[in-house]
Amino acid sequence: MARPQTIEEQELVGRLSRVFRDIGYEGASLAMLAAATGLKKASLYHRFPHGKQQMAEQVLAAALSWYATNILSPLAGQGSPAERIAMVVKNLDAFYASGRQACLLNMLASPHTDNGPFAAAIKRAFEALIKAFMALAREAGHAPAESRARAERAVMLLHGSLVMCRGLRSSKPFRVFLAALPGELLAEPRSSRNRKIAIGHA
Repeated sequence: MARPQTIEEQELVGRLSRVFRDIGYEGASLAMLAAATGLKKASLYHRFPHGKQQMAEQVLAAALSWYATNILSPLAGQGSPAERIAMVVKNLDAFYASGRQACLLNMLASPHTDNGPFAAAIKRAFEALIKAFMALAREAGHAPAESRARAERAVMLLHGSLVMCRGLRSSKPFRVFLAALPGELLAEPRSSRNRKIAIGHA
């Protein structure tokens, strides 16, 4: 009798994640997921009795845990705002493979309903990132409304650039976003810089 196939949990979730990122939740079939993991369907169901949704839930939980450790924690950690955002840029670049890896939140969002199985977790993830970016902008000296606007724009640019990378088959939009992110959150408003220049030449 052949031994049951085994695979380390972290590696298993990583392989499932690649399928969901490449195909999306609705497009990912059980056959695709089984092939990616190297497990038979029966073995996959043994690990995940609730099927594809449970697989996607674990993939999302792992991604959000990574975000908490490598993005949210550094943003609230030690060092200057510039040092912290530089670390976050580096971590985002690694997580999204310089723009070659699709946004998991987008690929798991249901196109048919506002209350899909992952809607609440995805909403919390966006809110947490906006809040963390906003806190950094506030620390850099921006007013609350300005800080929130900058944070929301940064999150839109992050995920929008990943969608563009996928559509254009190019990592350039994401690389442009990463280069611009420190300025998006920390730089003075252009109107303020222009006033300083004008005063300097008065």
